[in-house]
Amino acid sequence: MTGLRYVYAVCRPFGGALKAQLTGVAGAPPKLLPHHDLIAVVSEVPERDFAEGPLKAHLEDLDWLAATARGHQGVIDALTAVTTPLPLRLGTVFRDDSGVRVMMEAREDAFRRSLDRLEGRVEWGVKVYLDAEAAEAARAAEADRPQERAASGRDYLRQRRMRSRSHEEMWQKAEAFSSRLHETLSGRAEDFRLHPPQNPTLSGSAGRNVLNAAYLVPRGSSEEFVEAVDRTKDDAPGLRVELTGPWAAYSFTEEHEKAEEHEKAEEHEKAEETAKSEEPEEEDA
Repeated sequence: MTGLRYVYAVCRPFGGALKAQLTGVAGAPPKLLPHHDLIAVVSEVPERDFAEGPLKAHLEDLDWLAATARGHQGVIDALTAVTTPLPLRLGTVFRDDSGVRVMMEAREDAFRRSLDRLEGRVEWGVKVYLDAEAAEAARAAEADRPQERAASGRDYLRQRRMRSRSHEEMWQKAEAFSSRLHETLSGRAEDFRLHPPQNPTLSGSAGRNVLNAAYLVPRGSSEEFVEAVDRTKDDAPGLRVELTGPWAAYSFTEEHEKAEEHEKAEEHEKAEETAKSEEPEEEDA
């Protein structure tokens, strides 16, 4: 290899073969780079796109980012079919094989701990969305009444208040449903992560995200987990339950957890700075 090294994941040696003609980021095939009892899965990528400066610029290009993410995920999915990979962050790049091995040497113990914990397990994602308009239509249908048209300003204000109360009730029911669902699913999983609700503008999903969770499930228990989700999908009108997976256990790697802790620390610092800026200044006596 003569280009830079893009690293997808770290795993242990595996007996199965990756699917033929598999390509990853920048259309490059993945290669296995051994180090002691671990393997880094890497591709050669061009310096003109993946050196620090160009990469930083490309990460602002949504089309380029989406294509790179698809290539990255394709390799992770192929690895998940034959072993338990430990995915690294999108855009993890080193100068050469030696740089990759130095990284593996420094993080060897952490990689082994995570691989021991995640062996034979996959991640399932579960999201619950509230579609307020669909829920209101379902309520009206249940009551067998068409939605009234305001005949006066007073009627309009009354209907606005009723809709506001109705939306609040729907949100409370959605939260209660999500809590029950999470309690059920967490009882069938070995671990879970509750992520912040997704912004619909960024995710492109219709409705308001109520639950955004990841569950760590043994491969052998995945069928029962999926059935448990499927049984709830028609339980509440106006709610949509979305199941994705099985994925490599992104949400349960030490790298992901450290990144989340860093983000929370930054949010806490920003909140403190905002609070301080809003404090009234003391007047001199």
